[in-house]
This record gives sequence, C-alpha cells and structure tokens, in this order.
Amino acid sequence: MGGKQAHGSAASGLYYGYWLIVAAFVTQFVAVGVTNYAAGPFLTPMTEDLGWTRAEFTIPRSLGGAFMALTGFLIGAWVDRFGARPFMTTGIVVTAASLWLLGSIDALWSWIVLNGVILSVGAAMLGNLVVNVTMAKWFVELRGRAVALAAMGVSFAGIGVTPVLVWAIDAWGWRTAWEALGVASLCVGLPFTLLMRRAPEDHGLHPDGRTDADVAAGRAARAAADYSGSMTRREALRSAAFYLLIVAFGLFVINIGVMLLQTVPYMTDAGYDRGTGAMMIVVASIPAMLAKPIWGHFIDRLEPKPLAAAGSGMTGVAMCVIVLSVSSGSLAGAYVGFFLLGVGWGGMIPLQEVIWASFFGRRYLGAVRGAALPFSLAFGAGAPLAVSWYHDVVGNYDGALIAVAIASFVAAGLILAVRPPRRERESAPTRHAAAVR
Repeated sequence: MGGKQAHGSAASGLYYGYWLIVAAFVTQFVAVGVTNYAAGPFLTPMTEDLGWTRAEFTIPRSLGGAFMALTGFLIGAWVDRFGARPFMTTGIVVTAASLWLLGSIDALWSWIVLNGVILSVGAAMLGNLVVNVTMAKWFVELRGRAVALAAMGVSFAGIGVTPVLVWAIDAWGWRTAWEALGVASLCVGLPFTLLMRRAPEDHGLHPDGRTDADVAAGRAARAAADYSGSMTRREALRSAAFYLLIVAFGLFVINIGVMLLQTVPYMTDAGYDRGTGAMMIVVASIPAMLAKPIWGHFIDRLEPKPLAAAGSGMTGVAMCVIVLSVSSGSLAGAYVGFFLLGVGWGGMIPLQEVIWASFFGRRYLGAVRGAALPFSLAFGAGAPLAVSWYHDVVGNYDGALIAVAIASFVAAGLILAVRPPRRERESAPTRHAAAVR
C-alpha cells in the first residue's frame, strides 16, 4: 500500500500492528502448546505402552532445545531482512506434519527424531523468536503491552491444550490424539502466519501507530532513538550485558519447561488422578494469561529490571510452596503454589523481550536474539531431562524441584545486577554489513 494511504489508515483506522498481536497470540498458542504443554499428558500412557523410562521420554524436549537454538541462530538475521511470514508459514507445515507422524511411532529413535528434531525446528520457526522480534519492530512505546498481549497465547495453551489432550488420550488413545493435534494445529495456525509483516516502515507506517504529524512534532522520538541506537550482533557479542542476560533469563525459564512436562506425572505419583494434574496446569495458566497485560502495563511505565527480578523470585517461592504442599498432602496449598507460579510466568516473556530490545535496540534484534538462543536454551534444555533422571534414580521429584526454585532466586539476583551496554556509534552502511555477519 502507498505511504499516504498507510498513514491515513494509521491515523483513522486500526493500526496494522494490532492485527499482528492477534496473529502472534494464535501462532504462539500453537507453537508452545504442541511442544511444552502437549508432552506432559502423553508421558504416562506412552511410557507404559512402549516400555520407556521417563528419562528416555524426556530426551526429545532436551534435544529439542538445542535444535530450537540452532534454528533461531540460523534464521535470526534473516528475520530482520525478510520478516517472519516465510519462516512461520514453513514452520506450521513442518510442525503439523511431525505431530501427525508421532501417532505412528513404535521406536525410541523415531520419537527422538520427530519430536526432538523436526517438531522443534518447526516450532522454532513459528514461535517466540520470530514473533517477539516482529513485535519489537512494530511497537516501542507500547512494547511491553504488545508483547504481553501476544504472549497470552502461550498461557492460553495451558488452558486449551492440556485438559483437552488428557481427555482425547483417555477417549481415543495417544496415537489418535497426536494425529488430531497435527490436523488442528495446521487448521488453526496457517491462516494467521499469512498475516505477519516485517516492519511498519515497509508499509509507510511508524511504530506504535504514530502518524507523520506525530513524528514531525517529536512524539516518536523514543522509537527513532531505539532504531538509531541499535547494536549489531557483533557489538552485542562484545558486551558483558549480553552474556549476563543469557545466564539470568536462562535460569529464569528453567522452571516452566520442567513443570509443563512433569506436573501431571508429579501429581499422579503423589496419589492424585490425571485430571487433577491437568487442572494444576490450568490453575497456573489462567493467572499467567490474565496477568500478562498487567505486567505489560507496568513494564511500559516502570523500570523492567526490578519487575523481572520480582517475577523470577515469585516463581522460586511458588516452586517451594508446591513441593511442600504436595509432599504434605495439602491440595489447597498446591493450588496456591501453582497460582503463584502462573503469576510469575505471566511476566516471563514480556519482561525478557522488553529488556533485550531496550538493551540492544530493534533494528538488528533478530540477529542479536538468534545469537543468544544457543546459550539461553542450553540452560533450559537439560533441566527436564535432569529432573526425569533424578526421579528415575531417587524415586521422587522433591530435590530436583527445589533445585529449580534455587535457580529462580539466582536469576533474580543476576537480573538486578546486569547493566545496559554502552552502544557504539558507526555509519549506517558499516552497521548494516556487520549485522548479518
């Protein structure tokens, strides 16, 4: 569309960035639902049917972290150049095909390849990296709220995926449930991947829906400074803040991968039925979803680092409450613990993405975030496997989950300690060339 028409639409109609929030909500619901939320309901029936240990079942999720990191590293700079749409469209097709094929597996190696490699690559092209990089380009002043609203799709997966899968597995068997999940993912996700666009400037628009008059009046200065002060991947890799953020957020997110996979078997081991285990995920997911806009509201008004430290500390407290409650047989206490866990989860994605974008700018953010992914996911990739291994050896989850809680407390301290990098100044051509190296 022409620049004049685009500006008029931004001034009098709905800013296209809001359509991207809707698309991002749906695609993250699919990507996270089929990777993080889907595995837990399948763990017990598949291990019992196929004779695997829980550690063997968990291998794909740990391996998947490595492949998601590799995929993000490879496509990060290309997302900056070409936008999210081609990657997300490919990702939803790969994701749906791998889910369908999971219904036919009989051997551990095929489970590892399909779930750990192919599904992970598809979900990586569909999910957080490409979505949040796009959100950061379309929103600056409203970035916290935009990322938070889009990330509500992640939490909605816990409400809409886990209990439905428990029902489907019990009613149809785990093989048919995988196939149905593949078909549903394609039908739901594909139309929304086609809505994605690279950056507002490509369409004669400005971030946050600002008009030409706003720009002329200096009301878009923050977005201009965010763009002009952006750091390339090479510059980011030379800053201490890059690595401190990797460690801090790597430790922050460990608990979500562990709990999404282990909650259902954890609760059944404690004597509760599978429905109660699934309900705990719902109890965490509802506040995680509803709290995201609240987190986003405060992120856009307050310093995000103390908020991120508070969110990480809250997840650590919640993990301790869950362990103490479940071990003592207090179902009410477990509900409280999972509720607090969900509130902490609500801030996890928007806080992380806003801090990364505010530290390094939006122009080369895909390349910077792609470079960080291999390091970030290395922290979380081994945690679910380690927790499963601990259970297979010790016979319970308590010690492993307390260790996960400690990781959240350490993350809170690191987030408070990290300082924004000092941004270098280079000519535009030099910076553009460095960005893709």
